[in-house]
Amino acid sequence: MTNILITGGAGFIGSHLCDELIKYGYRIRVLDNLSRQVHGEDATRPDYLPSQVDLIRGDIRDKFLVAKLVKEADAVFHFASLVGVGQSMYQLEEYTDVNVRGTANLLESIIQHPVRKLIVASSMSIYGEGMYQDRSGNLVQGSERPIAQLKMKDWELTMSERGVLTPLPTPETKSPSLSSVYALTKYDQERLCLMIGNAYNIPTVGLRFFNVYGTRQALSNPYTGVMAIFSSRLLNDRPPKIFEDGEQQRDFIHVSDLTRACRLALESKSSSGEVFNIGSGKAYTVRSLARLLAETMGKSQILPEITGEYRVGDIRHCFADITKAKTLLGFQPAVSIENGMRELVDWLENQLAVDLVDQAAEELKTRGLTV
Repeated sequence: MTNILITGGAGFIGSHLCDELIKYGYRIRVLDNLSRQVHGEDATRPDYLPSQVDLIRGDIRDKFLVAKLVKEADAVFHFASLVGVGQSMYQLEEYTDVNVRGTANLLESIIQHPVRKLIVASSMSIYGEGMYQDRSGNLVQGSERPIAQLKMKDWELTMSERGVLTPLPTPETKSPSLSSVYALTKYDQERLCLMIGNAYNIPTVGLRFFNVYGTRQALSNPYTGVMAIFSSRLLNDRPPKIFEDGEQQRDFIHVSDLTRACRLALESKSSSGEVFNIGSGKAYTVRSLARLLAETMGKSQILPEITGEYRVGDIRHCFADITKAKTLLGFQPAVSIENGMRELVDWLENQLAVDLVDQAAEELKTRGLTV
Protein backbone atom coordinates (compact mmCIF):
# COMPACT_ATOMS: atom_id res chain seq x y z
CA MET A 1 0.00 0.00 0.00
CA THR A 2 1.65 3.19 -1.19
CA ASN A 3 -1.04 5.78 -1.94
CA ILE A 4 -2.99 6.86 1.14
CA LEU A 5 -6.06 9.08 1.18
CA ILE A 6 -6.81 10.86 4.49
CA THR A 7 -10.22 12.53 4.69
CA GLY A 8 -10.09 15.47 7.11
CA GLY A 9 -6.31 15.19 6.95
CA ALA A 10 -5.37 18.88 7.19
CA GLY A 11 -6.42 19.22 10.82
CA PHE A 12 -4.68 18.50 14.09
CA ILE A 13 -4.60 14.70 14.10
CA GLY A 14 -4.65 14.23 10.33
CA SER A 15 -1.59 16.40 9.75
CA HIS A 16 0.40 14.49 12.38
CA LEU A 17 -0.66 11.26 10.68
CA CYS A 18 0.75 12.69 7.42
CA ASP A 19 4.09 13.19 9.21
CA GLU A 20 4.05 9.62 10.54
CA LEU A 21 3.21 8.00 7.22
CA ILE A 22 5.68 10.07 5.19
CA LYS A 23 8.47 8.85 7.49
CA TYR A 24 7.62 5.32 6.40
CA GLY A 25 7.56 6.04 2.67
CA TYR A 26 3.85 6.46 1.98
CA ARG A 27 2.47 8.95 -0.54
CA ILE A 28 -0.31 11.07 0.95
CA ARG A 29 -3.32 12.82 -0.50
CA VAL A 30 -5.62 14.76 1.82
CA LEU A 31 -9.25 15.74 1.30
CA ASP A 32 -10.26 18.57 3.65
CA ASN A 33 -12.81 21.39 3.48
CA LEU A 34 -10.61 23.65 5.67
CA SER A 35 -13.57 24.38 7.92
CA ARG A 36 -13.72 27.95 9.21
CA GLN A 37 -14.38 26.73 12.76
CA VAL A 38 -11.10 24.79 12.71
CA HIS A 39 -8.86 26.74 10.32
CA GLY A 40 -10.12 30.31 10.75
CA GLU A 41 -11.95 32.85 8.60
CA ASP A 42 -9.49 32.99 5.68
CA ALA A 43 -8.42 29.38 5.71
CA THR A 44 -5.60 28.42 3.37
CA ARG A 45 -3.23 25.45 3.31
CA PRO A 46 -1.84 25.13 6.87
CA ASP A 47 1.89 25.88 7.18
CA TYR A 48 2.37 22.74 9.23
CA LEU A 49 1.10 20.40 6.50
CA PRO A 50 4.14 18.70 4.90
CA SER A 51 4.96 19.95 1.40
CA GLN A 52 4.85 16.37 0.08
CA VAL A 53 1.12 16.16 0.85
CA ASP A 54 -1.28 16.68 -2.05
CA LEU A 55 -4.09 18.72 -0.48
CA ILE A 56 -7.48 18.72 -2.22
CA ARG A 57 -9.95 21.22 -0.80
CA GLY A 58 -13.41 19.73 -0.93
CA ASP A 59 -16.35 18.19 0.91
CA ILE A 60 -16.72 14.57 1.99
CA ARG A 61 -20.30 14.75 0.63
CA ASP A 62 -19.11 15.57 -2.93
CA LYS A 63 -19.82 12.33 -4.81
CA PHE A 64 -17.74 13.03 -7.93
CA LEU A 65 -14.68 14.29 -6.06
CA VAL A 66 -14.69 11.54 -3.44
CA ALA A 67 -15.06 8.83 -6.09
CA LYS A 68 -12.10 10.23 -8.05
CA LEU A 69 -9.87 10.31 -4.97
CA VAL A 70 -10.86 6.83 -3.76
CA LYS A 71 -10.20 5.38 -7.22
CA GLU A 72 -6.58 6.54 -6.96
CA ALA A 73 -5.99 5.33 -3.37
CA ASP A 74 -4.65 2.05 -2.01
CA ALA A 75 -5.95 2.74 1.51
CA VAL A 76 -8.17 5.30 3.22
CA PHE A 77 -8.09 6.89 6.67
CA HIS A 78 -11.53 8.38 7.29
CA PHE A 79 -11.07 11.28 9.72
CA ALA A 80 -13.52 13.81 8.19
CA SER A 81 -16.02 14.70 10.91
CA LEU A 82 -17.66 17.54 12.76
CA VAL A 83 -16.44 17.38 16.37
CA GLY A 84 -18.15 18.76 19.45
CA VAL A 85 -20.37 17.11 22.03
CA GLY A 86 -22.17 20.29 23.10
CA GLN A 87 -22.51 21.82 19.65
CA SER A 88 -23.91 18.58 18.24
CA MET A 89 -26.88 18.88 20.59
CA TYR A 90 -28.22 21.93 18.70
CA GLN A 91 -26.69 21.49 15.22
CA LEU A 92 -28.32 18.11 14.70
CA GLU A 93 -28.84 18.31 10.95
CA GLU A 94 -25.31 19.48 10.15
CA TYR A 95 -23.61 16.89 12.37
CA THR A 96 -25.75 14.08 10.98
CA ASP A 97 -25.31 15.22 7.39
CA VAL A 98 -21.52 15.57 7.49
CA ASN A 99 -20.68 12.66 9.75
CA VAL A 100 -23.22 10.07 8.59
CA ARG A 101 -24.13 11.01 5.02
CA GLY A 102 -20.51 11.94 4.33
CA THR A 103 -19.42 8.49 5.49
CA ALA A 104 -22.10 6.81 3.38
CA ASN A 105 -20.88 8.76 0.35
CA LEU A 106 -17.29 7.64 0.97
CA LEU A 107 -18.38 4.03 1.35
CA GLU A 108 -20.34 4.04 -1.89
CA SER A 109 -17.15 5.12 -3.65
CA ILE A 110 -15.18 2.39 -1.90
CA ILE A 111 -17.72 -0.22 -3.00
CA GLN A 112 -17.20 0.91 -6.60
CA HIS A 113 -13.42 1.21 -6.23
CA PRO A 114 -12.32 -1.19 -3.43
CA VAL A 115 -9.27 -0.23 -1.40
CA ARG A 116 -6.87 -2.55 0.34
CA LYS A 117 -7.65 -1.10 3.77
CA LEU A 118 -10.09 1.34 5.37
CA ILE A 119 -9.44 2.80 8.82
CA VAL A 120 -12.12 4.93 10.48
CA ALA A 121 -11.62 7.30 13.39
CA SER A 122 -14.23 6.44 15.99
CA SER A 123 -14.46 7.93 19.48
CA MET A 124 -14.50 7.07 23.16
CA SER A 125 -17.71 9.11 23.30
CA ILE A 126 -19.66 6.09 22.04
CA TYR A 127 -19.21 4.41 25.42
CA GLY A 128 -21.03 7.10 27.36
CA GLU A 129 -20.07 6.26 30.91
CA GLY A 130 -17.09 3.92 31.13
CA MET A 131 -16.93 0.59 32.88
CA TYR A 132 -17.61 0.43 36.64
CA GLN A 133 -17.75 -2.10 39.43
CA ASP A 134 -19.90 -2.16 42.54
CA ARG A 135 -18.69 -2.71 46.10
CA SER A 136 -19.03 -6.48 45.64
CA GLY A 137 -16.71 -6.42 42.62
CA ASN A 138 -19.45 -6.97 40.03
CA LEU A 139 -19.04 -5.18 36.68
CA VAL A 140 -21.62 -2.49 35.91
CA GLN A 141 -22.18 -0.84 32.54
CA GLY A 142 -24.87 1.26 30.96
CA SER A 143 -25.56 3.36 34.05
CA GLU A 144 -26.48 7.04 33.79
CA ARG A 145 -26.89 9.80 36.33
CA PRO A 146 -30.47 11.08 36.79
CA ILE A 147 -31.02 14.80 36.23
CA ALA A 148 -32.48 15.09 39.74
CA GLN A 149 -29.18 13.82 41.16
CA LEU A 150 -27.14 16.23 39.02
CA LYS A 151 -29.26 19.19 40.15
CA MET A 152 -28.19 18.36 43.71
CA LYS A 153 -24.54 18.45 42.51
CA ASP A 154 -24.14 14.80 43.44
CA TRP A 155 -21.76 13.79 40.67
CA GLU A 156 -20.72 10.17 41.20
CA LEU A 157 -22.58 7.19 39.79
CA THR A 158 -24.48 5.25 42.42
CA MET A 159 -26.93 2.37 42.47
CA SER A 160 -29.30 2.18 45.41
CA GLU A 161 -28.57 -1.46 46.16
CA ARG A 162 -24.86 -1.32 45.23
CA GLY A 163 -23.67 2.02 46.60
CA VAL A 164 -21.18 4.32 44.86
CA LEU A 165 -19.66 2.69 41.78
CA THR A 166 -15.88 2.57 41.18
CA PRO A 167 -14.64 3.42 37.66
CA LEU A 168 -12.51 0.86 35.81
CA PRO A 169 -10.57 0.94 32.52
CA THR A 170 -13.11 0.59 29.72
CA PRO A 171 -12.60 -2.31 27.26
CA GLU A 172 -13.90 -2.52 23.69
CA THR A 173 -16.44 -5.10 24.85
CA LYS A 174 -18.42 -2.50 26.80
CA SER A 175 -21.80 -1.82 25.23
CA PRO A 176 -22.25 1.64 23.67
CA SER A 177 -24.31 4.20 25.57
CA LEU A 178 -24.83 7.16 23.26
CA SER A 179 -25.36 10.34 25.25
CA SER A 180 -24.94 13.00 22.53
CA VAL A 181 -25.67 13.51 18.84
CA TYR A 182 -21.92 13.56 18.25
CA ALA A 183 -21.51 10.16 19.92
CA LEU A 184 -24.38 8.75 17.85
CA THR A 185 -22.83 9.93 14.60
CA LYS A 186 -19.40 8.56 15.50
CA TYR A 187 -20.96 5.19 16.27
CA ASP A 188 -22.78 5.37 12.94
CA GLN A 189 -19.46 6.07 11.18
CA GLU A 190 -17.77 3.14 12.88
CA ARG A 191 -20.54 0.62 12.27
CA LEU A 192 -21.18 1.71 8.68
CA CYS A 193 -17.52 1.23 7.80
CA LEU A 194 -17.22 -2.15 9.52
CA MET A 195 -20.52 -3.36 8.05
CA ILE A 196 -19.63 -2.43 4.47
CA GLY A 197 -16.08 -3.67 4.92
CA ASN A 198 -17.40 -7.05 5.99
CA ALA A 199 -20.04 -7.21 3.24
CA TYR A 200 -17.62 -6.35 0.43
CA ASN A 201 -14.49 -8.05 1.83
CA ILE A 202 -12.64 -4.76 2.39
CA PRO A 203 -10.29 -4.96 5.40
CA THR A 204 -11.62 -2.35 7.82
CA VAL A 205 -10.51 -1.17 11.26
CA GLY A 206 -12.24 1.08 13.79
CA LEU A 207 -10.04 3.14 16.13
CA ARG A 208 -11.78 4.61 19.16
CA PHE A 209 -9.76 7.71 19.99
CA PHE A 210 -9.68 8.96 23.55
CA ASN A 211 -8.71 12.57 24.40
CA VAL A 212 -5.87 13.59 22.07
CA TYR A 213 -3.55 16.52 22.75
CA GLY A 214 -0.46 18.07 21.18
CA THR A 215 0.73 20.77 18.81
CA ARG A 216 -1.47 22.14 15.98
CA GLN A 217 -4.73 21.95 17.89
CA ALA A 218 -7.30 24.56 16.86
CA LEU A 219 -6.98 26.92 19.81
CA SER A 220 -9.81 29.23 18.72
CA ASN A 221 -12.34 26.42 18.34
CA PRO A 222 -14.37 26.25 21.58
CA TYR A 223 -15.76 22.82 20.64
CA THR A 224 -12.43 21.03 20.26
CA GLY A 225 -10.46 18.94 22.78
CA VAL A 226 -10.34 20.01 26.40
CA MET A 227 -6.57 20.57 26.41
CA ALA A 228 -6.84 23.05 23.53
CA ILE A 229 -9.72 24.85 25.25
CA PHE A 230 -7.74 25.14 28.49
CA SER A 231 -4.71 26.38 26.52
CA SER A 232 -6.79 29.07 24.86
CA ARG A 233 -8.08 30.31 28.21
CA LEU A 234 -4.63 30.39 29.79
CA LEU A 235 -3.04 32.13 26.80
CA ASN A 236 -5.58 34.89 27.42
CA ASP A 237 -4.86 34.88 31.18
CA ARG A 238 -8.28 33.48 31.98
CA PRO A 239 -9.04 30.49 34.19
CA PRO A 240 -9.97 27.20 32.52
CA LYS A 241 -13.67 26.53 33.04
CA ILE A 242 -14.50 23.05 34.33
CA PHE A 243 -17.95 21.52 34.60
CA GLU A 244 -19.12 19.64 37.71
CA ASP A 245 -16.38 19.47 40.39
CA GLY A 246 -13.37 18.75 38.18
CA GLU A 247 -12.86 15.25 39.55
CA GLN A 248 -14.22 13.51 36.46
CA GLN A 249 -11.59 11.18 34.99
CA ARG A 250 -10.44 11.01 31.37
CA ASP A 251 -7.66 9.39 29.32
CA PHE A 252 -5.28 11.76 27.51
CA ILE A 253 -2.99 10.50 24.73
CA HIS A 254 -0.25 12.42 22.93
CA VAL A 255 -0.88 12.84 19.21
CA SER A 256 2.39 11.15 18.24
CA ASP A 257 1.39 8.02 20.15
CA LEU A 258 -2.03 8.04 18.53
CA THR A 259 -0.74 8.44 14.98
CA ARG A 260 1.74 5.63 15.51
CA ALA A 261 -1.21 3.45 16.50
CA CYS A 262 -2.92 4.49 13.25
CA ARG A 263 0.07 3.36 11.20
CA LEU A 264 0.25 0.08 13.09
CA ALA A 265 -3.43 -0.52 12.33
CA LEU A 266 -2.73 0.10 8.64
CA GLU A 267 0.19 -2.33 8.55
CA SER A 268 -1.16 -5.02 10.88
CA LYS A 269 -2.50 -8.22 9.33
CA SER A 270 -4.53 -9.02 12.46
CA SER A 271 -6.44 -5.72 12.72
CA SER A 272 -9.10 -6.20 10.05
CA GLY A 273 -12.68 -6.28 11.28
CA GLU A 274 -11.62 -5.15 14.75
CA VAL A 275 -12.14 -2.05 16.88
CA PHE A 276 -9.43 -0.75 19.18
CA ASN A 277 -9.24 1.72 22.05
CA ILE A 278 -6.44 4.19 21.35
CA GLY A 279 -5.54 5.97 24.57
CA SER A 280 -2.77 6.14 27.14
CA GLY A 281 -4.38 3.57 29.43
CA LYS A 282 -4.13 6.06 32.31
CA ALA A 283 -6.76 8.12 34.12
CA TYR A 284 -6.40 11.82 34.97
CA THR A 285 -8.87 14.15 36.61
CA VAL A 286 -9.80 17.17 34.50
CA ARG A 287 -8.94 19.46 37.41
CA SER A 288 -5.41 18.01 37.73
CA LEU A 289 -4.80 18.43 33.99
CA ALA A 290 -5.84 22.09 34.12
CA ARG A 291 -3.47 22.71 37.03
CA LEU A 292 -0.57 20.87 35.38
CA LEU A 293 -1.03 22.86 32.17
CA ALA A 294 -1.11 26.16 34.08
CA GLU A 295 2.04 25.22 36.01
CA THR A 296 3.86 24.16 32.84
CA MET A 297 2.90 27.48 31.19
CA GLY A 298 4.23 29.38 34.21
CA LYS A 299 0.72 30.50 35.17
CA SER A 300 0.12 28.46 38.30
CA GLN A 301 -1.56 31.50 39.89
CA ILE A 302 -4.50 31.06 37.49
CA LEU A 303 -6.63 28.43 39.17
CA PRO A 304 -9.38 26.55 37.33
CA GLU A 305 -12.92 27.91 37.62
CA ILE A 306 -15.10 25.05 38.85
CA THR A 307 -18.57 25.89 37.56
CA GLY A 308 -20.58 23.29 39.42
CA GLU A 309 -22.73 22.92 36.30
CA TYR A 310 -23.59 19.82 34.28
CA ARG A 311 -23.52 19.87 30.48
CA VAL A 312 -26.06 17.63 28.78
CA GLY A 313 -24.21 14.84 26.99
CA ASP A 314 -21.29 14.74 29.44
CA ILE A 315 -20.30 11.65 31.39
CA ARG A 316 -18.50 11.21 34.70
CA HIS A 317 -15.60 8.80 34.11
CA CYS A 318 -14.18 7.05 31.06
CA PHE A 319 -10.60 5.92 30.45
CA ALA A 320 -9.17 3.26 28.18
CA ASP A 321 -8.26 -0.36 28.58
CA ILE A 322 -5.65 -0.66 25.78
CA THR A 323 -4.82 -4.35 26.26
CA LYS A 324 -6.24 -5.26 22.85
CA ALA A 325 -4.20 -2.63 20.98
CA LYS A 326 -1.06 -3.75 22.80
CA THR A 327 -1.70 -7.39 21.98
CA LEU A 328 -2.87 -7.22 18.35
CA LEU A 329 -1.19 -4.04 17.12
CA GLY A 330 1.96 -4.03 19.24
CA PHE A 331 0.99 -0.55 20.41
CA GLN A 332 2.67 0.98 23.45
CA PRO A 333 2.26 4.65 24.44
CA ALA A 334 5.66 6.32 24.79
CA VAL A 335 5.01 9.98 25.72
CA SER A 336 4.36 10.79 29.37
CA ILE A 337 1.81 13.47 30.20
CA GLU A 338 4.60 15.67 31.62
CA ASN A 339 6.77 15.46 28.49
CA GLY A 340 3.80 15.87 26.19
CA MET A 341 2.66 18.90 28.13
CA ARG A 342 6.10 20.53 27.90
CA GLU A 343 6.15 20.06 24.12
CA LEU A 344 2.65 21.56 23.88
CA VAL A 345 3.63 24.58 25.99
CA ASP A 346 6.77 25.21 23.90
CA TRP A 347 4.52 25.39 20.83
CA LEU A 348 1.96 27.59 22.60
CA GLU A 349 4.57 30.31 23.16
CA ASN A 350 4.24 31.38 19.51
CA GLN A 351 0.46 30.97 19.20
CA LEU A 352 -2.48 33.35 19.41
CA ALA A 353 -5.91 32.17 20.49
CA VAL A 354 -9.30 33.83 20.29
CA ASP A 355 -11.09 32.73 23.46
CA LEU A 356 -14.67 31.86 22.49
CA VAL A 357 -15.38 29.60 25.47
CA ASP A 358 -17.83 32.02 27.13
CA GLN A 359 -19.72 32.43 23.86
CA ALA A 360 -19.99 28.66 23.43
CA ALA A 361 -21.12 28.27 27.06
CA GLU A 362 -23.85 30.87 26.49
CA GLU A 363 -25.05 28.93 23.42
CA LEU A 364 -25.56 25.88 25.63
CA LYS A 365 -27.14 27.82 28.48
CA THR A 366 -29.73 29.59 26.34
CA ARG A 367 -30.83 26.21 24.98
CA GLY A 368 -31.13 24.65 28.43
CA LEU A 369 -28.22 22.30 27.80
CA THR A 370 -26.47 23.07 31.07
CA VAL A 371 -27.95 22.22 34.46
